[in-house]
Amino acid sequence: MRKTCSAAVHTLGCKLNQAESEALAADLAARGLTVTTGNTADIFIINTCSVTHVSDSKSRHLVRMLRALNPESVIAVTGCYAERAGEELIRCGADIVSGNRDKAMLANLLAAGLPQKSSGAAAKGAGRVRSFIKIQDGCNRFCTYCIVPFLRPTLYSKDADSVIREIRARLGDGCREIVLTGTEIGSYCSNGLELIELIKLILRETSIARLRLSSLQPQEITDDLLGLWRDSRLCRHFHMALQSGNGGVLKRMGRRYTTDIFRKAAEMVRAAVPDASITTDIIVGFPGESQDEFLESFEFCRRMNFAALHIFPYSVRPGTLAAQLPGKVSEMVKKERSRIMLELAASSADEFAGRFMGRTGEVLWEKEVRQGSGIYSGLTDNYIRTYARSSRVIANTISEVRLLDHAGSSGPAFISRSKTRRYGGLWGRLLE
Repeated sequence: MRKTCSAAVHTLGCKLNQAESEALAADLAARGLTVTTGNTADIFIINTCSVTHVSDSKSRHLVRMLRALNPESVIAVTGCYAERAGEELIRCGADIVSGNRDKAMLANLLAAGLPQKSSGAAAKGAGRVRSFIKIQDGCNRFCTYCIVPFLRPTLYSKDADSVIREIRARLGDGCREIVLTGTEIGSYCSNGLELIELIKLILRETSIARLRLSSLQPQEITDDLLGLWRDSRLCRHFHMALQSGNGGVLKRMGRRYTTDIFRKAAEMVRAAVPDASITTDIIVGFPGESQDEFLESFEFCRRMNFAALHIFPYSVRPGTLAAQLPGKVSEMVKKERSRIMLELAASSADEFAGRFMGRTGEVLWEKEVRQGSGIYSGLTDNYIRTYARSSRVIANTISEVRLLDHAGSSGPAFISRSKTRRYGGLWGRLLE
């Protein structure tokens, strides 16, 4: 392999992939590379997703595009699609395919082509606003629709000392918010230390400004867990994947809770953590989902008043139990059910965000929405996308803001109403 001096890391899929990509980028930077996310580099690492057929298609398209733009570059592909269908990616133009089990060693695999480390050559992510830290990997739940347990079968939890060191390193780079992520972070357990104790340790042993959890299962919500939110550094955002608001569909999916368990978990969150946002994932068109079951799911989601819903039409994953279930739902019906759920998602996001108009909140500013515009975008701790104008650079700072109106209605024309509604975007004013 020829000598190289630059690498670009592209990430598809979940927050766990983002965390793993950050670790890969840091490893490459430590070896002296300039690390980017652009479309020109000597080495490309593509961290793929395979949760749906659309994810597979995006992965293939990205490999083909980067190969066409960079015929002499090295393209290494890793992640869930690489684990499942490596030969397809080779045919698309990948030079190296490395599954999830070898992902952490990918930089070592490429080491023969890397230059000697030189001072000042690496881009180490200084000033990064938010960083994803992988604390756990693997799943053995085998929900009937999900390919992930086949691709990440080995259960693993990172030891607490390593988590603390990694967080301190990211904070040292200027990061203001840490997101703890994994395949199933609620199952975290390392040397007898479970998730609750890990969170306590992080809050006690680091100077973190914000700590966010990526996702929890409803059956993992307990009074002891919610008691941790007395520390205001924990973000008031709970993502719990519902998948369906119909009990029969949940049973066919192999989910380990009922709609009643989910509802009670949400009630516990709202009672213990005022103004918390609850977001969720919904699958429409699961095999056998009747119109009545879909309508029951829709009505349950409407009553839950989610702050955001992520809608996915069911995608057949070869090898899963659901792939063999009868009662396939047509693509036309799935498309229509997705449209109906997306309308609910938009109105739910608007309704949640609207509750905070006229109130103040703290926003972590991420970036200027367009260079030179003086308008910045950021998130409140309870996951409301916020925009504000500033004459000074406020990226990677946390400031108090008065929340005024929906961003698409009162903000500048280039802040699209359709793009902000999914997260209930608000227009705010800095309180100086």
